[in-house]
Amino acid sequence: MTQKRKRPKSLYQRIKENTKIQTSATVILPVLLGVVIVVLWQTQTLHHLFRTDTFTLPLLDRIGSILFDNIDKIWENVVATMVVALVGLGLGSLLGYGIAMLAALCPKIGKGGLSVIGAFASIPVVALAPVMNNWTRDISDIASVRSMVAKILVVMLVAAANMGLNAYRGLTELKPYSMDLMATYAAKKRTTFLKLQLPNSVPYIFVALKVSVPASIMTAIVSEYFAEYIIGVGRQIRENIVLSQYSTAWAYIATACIMGVVSYVALMIVQSILLRKYH
Repeated sequence: MTQKRKRPKSLYQRIKENTKIQTSATVILPVLLGVVIVVLWQTQTLHHLFRTDTFTLPLLDRIGSILFDNIDKIWENVVATMVVALVGLGLGSLLGYGIAMLAALCPKIGKGGLSVIGAFASIPVVALAPVMNNWTRDISDIASVRSMVAKILVVMLVAAANMGLNAYRGLTELKPYSMDLMATYAAKKRTTFLKLQLPNSVPYIFVALKVSVPASIMTAIVSEYFAEYIIGVGRQIRENIVLSQYSTAWAYIATACIMGVVSYVALMIVQSILLRKYH
């Protein structure tokens, strides 16, 4: 019997199976999309599509000039927002991981904690932030302190939910037969937890941070809309929109985008350094 000749692969199949091309496409395609949006924006094509004007949707060169002319003031607000986001992220991640550990060691008690922080995370930030402002009204006589505590608490709850749920998966979703292997060695529960469950949860920590880092910045910005003290990128967006200073508002919106991208890239660099042995 004659063997059937294999049909040659199509160009699409070869491209799909080429890992180098696929890896390059994950960078090239978003960049191309960004270039297209920039061209459409700067040539006012977007203005015609959305039937708006350059006052409400300023051109990119106008936004860029405001960024460079007000770099000192923008940087001051960026620092204020990043302090809230990072402190809230750190405290929330520690709280979430602690609850995940409790749920893994004592499921009857800890799973209730996971449910509670999950319920808090489901509350919209626009509803949670004003409540936190009222709860923290008596913490200090200084408005800036009260405002910062309220914003940090909101960010902390969001970060705790992301970390808690993902860390619990890392502590409990183990490789097949790994628990049985520890049992054959007569390993104590403490040894199993330290040598098996904790190391297994490390990649899940970064899975949670991939969500929590951008979410913390966004939550901090939204919380600043309702904050008592007028500082931060989010508050500047609100104030400039109220004053119809749309160009300045767009400059702060662009700043918020840059903050999110830079923070995420920094996280990916740290992950690639720390998790080399997991890949």
